[in-house]
Amino acid sequence: MGQVPAATRALRVLRFLASQPEPVPLDRIARACGLPRSTAYHLVTAMIEEGFVVHLGDEHRYGLGVAAFEVGSGFSRQEPLQRISRRTLADLVDRTGQSAHLAVLHGRDVLYVVEERAPGRPPLVTDVGVRLPAQLTASGRAILSALPAAQVRALYPDASAFVDRHGTGPRTLSALRSVLSETRRRGHAVEHGEVTPGLASVAAPVLDHNGHPVAGLAVTYAETTPDRAAARPEPDALAHEVRRAAGSLTRRLGGTL
Repeated sequence: MGQVPAATRALRVLRFLASQPEPVPLDRIARACGLPRSTAYHLVTAMIEEGFVVHLGDEHRYGLGVAAFEVGSGFSRQEPLQRISRRTLADLVDRTGQSAHLAVLHGRDVLYVVEERAPGRPPLVTDVGVRLPAQLTASGRAILSALPAAQVRALYPDASAFVDRHGTGPRTLSALRSVLSETRRRGHAVEHGEVTPGLASVAAPVLDHNGHPVAGLAVTYAETTPDRAAARPEPDALAHEVRRAAGSLTRRLGGTL
């Protein structure tokens, strides 16, 4: 153990929780991390106060808190993810003729970290550095759909957690669960005018080696065109290309689909 035992133990707990598909009981944390139960309890209590761990009292289980996601998103926002994704996004733009972007989860928002704009396409609100409510965006829905249900519940504990942008989109946990269930069934996320009226997006999650979503990859397109002769995007074809690109990034990160 390092020269700061408490820090080492806390990091060990974080690493263990990050490797689990869902929140776990305290006894399991103590066994996996080689800690006395009392020590594990005091550690997770301190981590709850700092937002790194959340306690699901009705289930007597502990999972990662929003602060832990922010740390993970911080890594994702740094150069490694941007470097490996930019070429993939550029290729996606070439294949689809639509603008593409990559976003990471930051609390209950998504933060856009890479954008590749298609020639001749209008500017979008998804510029690099912009944050939008995760439950309204295709990128956010793609990420949330790959999280354990308990983690989604921790992010959206009540109605106040839901942001209204244009009067559409899920406003309750039950409604969000329905959207995420449909996203998993479909294999990709969609949104229609919930971020910007007249524009739609399709997205897929990018997973790391633990199967956790580190980003959402999306394309955005106009649902109608002013020129009737102009070819309209085919949503199913766009979804196929988005899933293909997200799969490529997932494999580069050591993940599997």
